[in-house]
Amino acid sequence: MSVIERTRPVPETAVREPRVTDEHGRRIRGWELALRYTLLLVVLAITVGPFVWQLSTSLKGSTEDIYSSPPTFLPQHPTLHNYQRVADTIPVWDYAFNSLKVAAANVVTNCVGSALAGYALARLRYRGRRVATLVFILAMLVPVEGIIIAQFTTMRELGLNNTLIGVVLPGCVGAMNVLLMRNAFLNLPYEIEEAAYVDGANVWQRFLRIALPSVKGTIAVVAIFAFMGAWDDFLWPLIVLSDPSKFTLTIGLNYLHGTFANDERLVAAGTVIAVAPLIALFACLQRYFFRGVGEGAVKG
Repeated sequence: MSVIERTRPVPETAVREPRVTDEHGRRIRGWELALRYTLLLVVLAITVGPFVWQLSTSLKGSTEDIYSSPPTFLPQHPTLHNYQRVADTIPVWDYAFNSLKVAAANVVTNCVGSALAGYALARLRYRGRRVATLVFILAMLVPVEGIIIAQFTTMRELGLNNTLIGVVLPGCVGAMNVLLMRNAFLNLPYEIEEAAYVDGANVWQRFLRIALPSVKGTIAVVAIFAFMGAWDDFLWPLIVLSDPSKFTLTIGLNYLHGTFANDERLVAAGTVIAVAPLIALFACLQRYFFRGVGEGAVKG
């Protein structure tokens, strides 16, 4: 082939336009792609918009009108004075520390207990395994409000009323988390554990060295759900706690609402303080969170 033939321009008909395809390789048309992005933007505005508005309100000074029409989204003179006012009004950092202790204990107990129970339901063979699984499923159907009196009576008989242990104990192992771990362990190939059993590994060794490292994504999901449930819980701490020094953050912010109901800047600042740890936790565990889709795959 000559140099002229090799440098000959490619006909326009041979140049293909770049195509956008979905996960199945099907071509996505332009109007369909625009519709998808529009829906995503609408969902993003609905979910993230209120938090961003609260953050903007918490940064506005006392001279700015937060009820102006049309509303101003960005603060003219951003300030952190509202956060200092929240700390001066209520012991918000003490309440946050109490919530952190409750949430951390809830994460540890749920991750450990759910992993052990899920592994027993999924991998061990014994009589009554299906009945035990059914019990966990039925436990999810019982509303918390229906058993909260029994929980309070139990904590009173145990002498755990007005203690943080009494706040943690009823939710230390959730039925949903146990079923999540069970499904994750069911996706693991049995051949791996059979090979380890032939090599002489006992149940604990198979659980700790083979099964548990393969379900990190699900453990991250359980940790996030447990932390969010304990951090955002309001009804149970309100019932079981009576000492203001042991209040969690949700109860403390309730006092902020009652005292400064007309000052939305303080309420917004307290809301941001309450939501910030949840965002930080998800930012740290999001890599493991989204990895849960491929749980149970055989690693080479």
